[in-house]
Amino acid sequence: MGNRRKSRELALQALYQSEVCAVPPMEQFALLCDNFEIDKKSIPYAQALIEGVGVHSGDIDSLITRHAKNWRVGRMSIIDRNLIRIGVYEVLFRDDVPATVAINEAIEIAKRFSTDDAPSFINGILDAISNGQSQ
Repeated sequence: MGNRRKSRELALQALYQSEVCAVPPMEQFALLCDNFEIDKKSIPYAQALIEGVGVHSGDIDSLITRHAKNWRVGRMSIIDRNLIRIGVYEVLFRDDVPATVAINEAIEIAKRFSTDDAPSFINGILDAISNGQSQ
């Protein structure tokens, strides 16, 4: 598994724990890094993802709401919601990550951490957002 995949998984874990424990994401990230064996090479990109999702959360959630047909962001599972947020951040705000890579990574991580239905759900939303932004 590559460093960026590990970074994405670490960011997902921090964002998830942040919501569950009502702790700011970067504080939760620090707790994860302090209490678990984290690959040091994955920390900088995970931190960038967490910070980026936080800085752009309003725009990201607005786009998710617009493209998630019949789903409110708050009704989505915490895992799916945060995987989509990470994917949207990478698609829209990271020039060093092709949209197809960001979407594929979100799908692969969903296969590991979420339900059987999550990969297609996440793919549909991220694909719609990616295609909507390229027009």
